Amino acid sequence: MRAQGFKRKKTDPTKKRKRRENVREQNQCRFCRSKVKHIDYKDLEVLSKLLTHRGKIFSRKRSGNCASCQRKVRLAIKRARFMALLPFTS
Repeated sequence: MRAQGFKRKKTDPTKKRKRRENVREQNQCRFCRSKVKHIDYKDLEVLSKLLTHRGKIFSRKRSGNCASCQRKVRLAIKRARFMALLPFTS
């Protein structure tokens, strides 16, 4: 007796797959472009753009920051949370 396997669905050759349009990547992160040396923990407008609605920090890939600026952002967010300017979670 032969093992019963799943059959693949046949795709319709007339239908085309939807392709994601890649968003043009920036050469530098937002802080390097504006030549910011220090990321201030009191600048809640900038820091809140780098957080999800649940309070998590966006990854480098999602936020577009370089590694050094992402570390500065992480430190600024942690300081703002400690000073009760930003929530730890929502």
